[in-house]
Amino acid sequence: MIIEFEMDFNSEEALYLQLRNQIIMGIATSQFHEGDSLPSVRQLADHIGINMHTVNKAYTVLKQEGFVKVDRRKGAVIAIDIDKMRAMEELKKELQVILAKSSCKEISKAEVHELIDEIYEDYGGLE
Repeated sequence: MIIEFEMDFNSEEALYLQLRNQIIMGIATSQFHEGDSLPSVRQLADHIGINMHTVNKAYTVLKQEGFVKVDRRKGAVIAIDIDKMRAMEELKKELQVILAKSSCKEISKAEVHELIDEIYEDYGGLE
């Protein structure tokens, strides 16, 4: 399975994070499902045109975060077994920074809620 990824080589965001984020977005939008195998590190690196170490780093981070597991036969496999309490704590830490930035830019609570609703609609209206 070769997946199309859009890498922005001019972005300040590291390539491995771009790849990680696109895989997480793919899971959230049902492009990837539990048990799907991701391409091998070499295949994906060749396909995207990036270093194998970059792909490996993205896969390692996804494994640490509980989005993939590594199977000796299948390679990196989507496995969404992340502990919900840990996920909630991580989300809270990330949101604190995001909401602080929003506050500094005078983005209101209502505007933030509107954005969240809009984003959740992209994921099939999760409740």
